[in-house]
Amino acid sequence: MEPVLLKDIRNVLEGELICGTEDWHIKNAIVYNRHTLEAPYTLIFLNKRESIYWGHLAQMTPCVVVTDKPVEDIRHLLNKTTVIRVKSVIQSYWTFIHYYRSLFTIPVTAITGTCGKTTVKEMIKHILSQSYTVQASESSKNEPRRSFHYLLGINRQTDMAVFETGLGNIGNIKHQCLIYQPTIGIITTIGAHHLDGCKTLEGYIGAKGEIIEGVAEDGALILNADDENIKKLSLDSFKGSVIYFSLINPSEFQAANVCYTQNGMTFDLMHNEKTYGVFIPGYGEHQVYNALAAIAAVHHMGMDIGEASGRLASFQNMERHLEVSAGMNGSTIIDDTWTINPTSVEAALKVVDELGKNKKTIVLLGDINRLGDYEIEYHQKVGSMVAERTFDTLVTIGEKAKEIGRQALRDGFTGDVHAFQTVEGILEMLKDKVDEHTLLLIKGPMKSRSMIQLAQQLKML
Repeated sequence: MEPVLLKDIRNVLEGELICGTEDWHIKNAIVYNRHTLEAPYTLIFLNKRESIYWGHLAQMTPCVVVTDKPVEDIRHLLNKTTVIRVKSVIQSYWTFIHYYRSLFTIPVTAITGTCGKTTVKEMIKHILSQSYTVQASESSKNEPRRSFHYLLGINRQTDMAVFETGLGNIGNIKHQCLIYQPTIGIITTIGAHHLDGCKTLEGYIGAKGEIIEGVAEDGALILNADDENIKKLSLDSFKGSVIYFSLINPSEFQAANVCYTQNGMTFDLMHNEKTYGVFIPGYGEHQVYNALAAIAAVHHMGMDIGEASGRLASFQNMERHLEVSAGMNGSTIIDDTWTINPTSVEAALKVVDELGKNKKTIVLLGDINRLGDYEIEYHQKVGSMVAERTFDTLVTIGEKAKEIGRQALRDGFTGDVHAFQTVEGILEMLKDKVDEHTLLLIKGPMKSRSMIQLAQQLKML
């Protein structure tokens, strides 16, 4: 956090100094019931319904407590720390956020999408970090509760910021945009996910679309022109620039001549009647879309496309994102255990289509969670995707995933189908099935430690 004089903060919050001194600098800020007090010089927002413990606070002084509690409820704090009383601590929290964000006039990118968020964020960070100081969200830790902390990571040395926005329920992206106040918004794809929180696909699409209202009026939206659900979003209220990227439909950032090559993809990027050759580590057309989104973003910030493309060639593909490794009995393993949803399954199966040519192909698929009332329907759709292909073996792991196998067989899948409740027994079965001519995909939910461990075992043997 950029140090800010406490006196200036009190003035912005229009608060009353109850006790203590205000002639020192705040170096951190927390919401007491959401974040842990870890250091002195911290601004603490204390809701009137929450309690604060002096024993904890005393170890971290000096700190300041901003609260809307009555004075009689905070007498134990008086003369022990600085206390500023405000009319509404919630209003003061948002006032502080807008004040702090207003200290910086830098490009801030917010990214959403069913798939590709983390990769696009990491690509943008990789491209920019060679020349600039970049603040970014960590890995795929994109929950709204982390946004305040990420915002405070911006300081006077920060040149650009890029944040992934998470979605579990309607309103999450709106909330994060109010914190980040992005100048650039990116939507990578919209498939089907988090239907337990958003109730319907239409609700989920609308929740993703909250980023449109969240981007600054003079900012830019970067959108996938080939995504049918993104096309359903209304842009009528958006006053800024709209930039499209695609492989199929005409757009400002257009990819052509997409090819699989050693360790990645090559393609031609066409922009303003110029063509740039691009190599991107990692397999799949979805990776080309990710690269297009990242290049479009950094170009909007002022970077030359050729320079951005060159830097992207050294990007290190993320672990467990269709990570290709040598494995058991000389086989080839594709570890895609980072996450699973119908959109990412389709992308993974397309990679198997390409890399599995002239090979024995085995696909392991786990449960797809957070589909709400549409759980059976979307597992069946994945089963139909499998049935369209000539894989040798399908293995499902988990009760929900059984429906993938059932539907694949109903649709005429000719390969072997095995259903396991857990990973127990799978390794023994595969030992007799895989060899140097085998390509095996394992894909499961992010929180399935057992599937992650199975993938590691497959790569070690």
